Amino acid sequence: MNFNNKIVWITGASSGIGEALAYAFAKQGAKLVLSARRENELQRVKNGCTGSPDILLLPFDLEDTSKVDILTQQVIKYFGRIDILINNGGISQRSLTKDTPIELDRKLMEVNYFSYVALTKSLLPQFIKQNSGHIVVISSIAGKFGFHLRSGYSASKHALHGFFESMRMEVYDNNIQVLMVCPGKIKTNVSINAITESGAKLNEMEASHEKAMSGEDCAAQIVRAISKNKYEVFIGGGELNAVRLKRFFPNLFFRIIRKVKSN
Repeated sequence: MNFNNKIVWITGASSGIGEALAYAFAKQGAKLVLSARRENELQRVKNGCTGSPDILLLPFDLEDTSKVDILTQQVIKYFGRIDILINNGGISQRSLTKDTPIELDRKLMEVNYFSYVALTKSLLPQFIKQNSGHIVVISSIAGKFGFHLRSGYSASKHALHGFFESMRMEVYDNNIQVLMVCPGKIKTNVSINAITESGAKLNEMEASHEKAMSGEDCAAQIVRAISKNKYEVFIGGGELNAVRLKRFFPNLFFRIIRKVKSN
């Protein structure tokens, strides 16, 4: 797939995987829509993009989807179409289920699940009208199995698979592709920004993330998966073995995973 002049909308574009994807697509000449809460950080990312002929900054708080249709119309009015939507922004969690208030579970679902659904549903009529489109969903290997201190986070990622895998079947005849991306450990600020039971940030880079794959390498694999029209891709290191282990040896998986440290 040639991404030159393709219109790519990336949420969570101010850091981590989203920022790396912005640079990767810019180098290939794509036109970008960059969304995140902090406009100053989006401007920083825009300044670092080389090769893109046009970049639209569109601040968007994933916890508030009330204006999502207005944002979608802004993009369509500005570019005339949209080729690729990358649902990427989100927050992680580091708290025991028994200590986590239900309000935080709702927050995790709102940001990690409902924002993706709302934005996708807002863009879907345009994709159907133009008989083309590519929807990329940044899930996690936590969307394939549960893990310590991540009950709400894992639930939100599991929900993405149920929704988007169902939708993929419905829009197949409209030439709309859906890619589920399941990263393992990637060196980003995801653990630093993870919320604890109090709602505060963990503010700690976990050792497993410090030594993990770079965001740039992760983004390169995502771009390659999009170009190959893949349905699902797993990205990371040895932690990906847990997905295979659960699938083929679920009892052994549980005996091993419950002893693994959460960081």
